[in-house]
Amino acid sequence: MSLQDKMLVKGGSVAALVTPMNADNSIDYDKLTAILNWHAEEGTDGVVVLGTTGESTMINMEDRTKIIQTSVKAVKGTLPIIIGAGSVQASHVIEYSKQALELGADASLVITPYYVKPPQRALVQHFNYIADTVPLPMIVYNCPGRTGVDMKPDTVGLLASHPNIIGIKDATGDISRVELLRKACGDDFALFSGDDETGMEFVKLGGDGVISVTTNVAPAAMHRMLLAVKEGRFQEAADINEQLELLHKRLFYEANPIPVKKAMEIMGKIGPGIRPPLTSLAPEFIPGLQEALKKGKIVF
Repeated sequence: MSLQDKMLVKGGSVAALVTPMNADNSIDYDKLTAILNWHAEEGTDGVVVLGTTGESTMINMEDRTKIIQTSVKAVKGTLPIIIGAGSVQASHVIEYSKQALELGADASLVITPYYVKPPQRALVQHFNYIADTVPLPMIVYNCPGRTGVDMKPDTVGLLASHPNIIGIKDATGDISRVELLRKACGDDFALFSGDDETGMEFVKLGGDGVISVTTNVAPAAMHRMLLAVKEGRFQEAADINEQLELLHKRLFYEANPIPVKKAMEIMGKIGPGIRPPLTSLAPEFIPGLQEALKKGKIVF
């Protein structure tokens, strides 16, 4: 099975994985292995390691190497392993992508250059240059709320013709884009939502899945929900999604991954560490987060 086939998975629940850390903010590799194995057991369809949720911008190359090696050792061949490789400079993206390729990852996730607001033609040049340079399948990532630039569907369509660019994570929350992206990119291009709150509708309209924060705490439910949508069991999917709705919202009480790391700490899956400039969840949000975990049948 090709990676493209793997990414067009039936269920389409891909975890935007947290990076477990100890109280001193050192990385807990044993817990990383444990949560990767847990995802494999619970039915998660893939993992994004070292993305925004994984605090990639606060992790150096030495730790990146060990995190990728740990992930590959734990679930290579069981789950597609996608490595966050975004940066403003193409040279840095290429460095991260080469590292991921050499260490055995399956694909990269590359966000649009942030802060500098490149025009659409520059985005095409940027992504094509990286895809020409590193023979690692790439999922491009559009998140204008974080980057200040919105990659339009027609631009993604131009990128879809590159054999190394296999999909997009669209975190606009605009489900009207599914039809536009599918028309521009074709049926073999993987369309992933990056917005849990609208993810079910995104897939119902023809998307392939969700690169999901909620999957960190509810992997089995997210897999079952998205699989049900793909198989046309819409009421079953809606029922599952209803129990997850509070999580979809409250895992964004503060900037991701602050709330999801607190949720996983409450679950006993990870320690309390989170690296500056982020910090622990504000105490006033903890009761609401616990309520969401209870409604989602994560804790009792």
